[in-house]
Amino acid sequence: MEHPVSGQRHVPDRPPLLAVGIMIWLGSELMFFSGLFAAYFTIRAHALVWPPSGTKLDLLQAGIFSIVLLASSPTFQMGVWAEERGDRRKARIWIVVSFLMGLAFMANTLYEWHGFLGQGQSPSTNAYWSLFYILTGVHGLHVTLGLVAMLFLLGRMKGPAGDPGEVNVLQGVGYYWHFVDFMWIGIFSCLFLLKTG
Repeated sequence: MEHPVSGQRHVPDRPPLLAVGIMIWLGSELMFFSGLFAAYFTIRAHALVWPPSGTKLDLLQAGIFSIVLLASSPTFQMGVWAEERGDRRKARIWIVVSFLMGLAFMANTLYEWHGFLGQGQSPSTNAYWSLFYILTGVHGLHVTLGLVAMLFLLGRMKGPAGDPGEVNVLQGVGYYWHFVDFMWIGIFSCLFLLKTG
């Protein structure tokens, strides 16, 4: 077995059971999102024009906050690497940065919803808006769960010395956060980029 260097908190020997469990769970989440994408493409295939005429989306604003969310994935990974090296202070800083970026993305999602609903574009307007609210709503729920996990993680890392399972939990949250960001690439592409007609 490889011996850790001074200050190192993680020994790359084999994946912990927590990581394996999270990977299996994320596999089921992938199947769930695949079902949503299948429904989207089925409905979209029967539309001559997509999105329907009169649909107004702010691609620039959505694109900026998409970049913010996607950038939170490498920042969180920086936190994981810092924790594995034993630098808990730097790990906390990177987690806070990732949390604020995820929070900004969620704030924009709610702002967009408020604006769309104010324009009369509700889930009952047409199939596009039904799918828009379902996809962004389900994803937003996953982002929110990730943010809550980060808060619990920061609370767990408050003390001067971490517990033996701290690194594994941080890695597990990292896997989840990367998955959430990856799913947004598909959702953003479907709702804002793929058009017909």
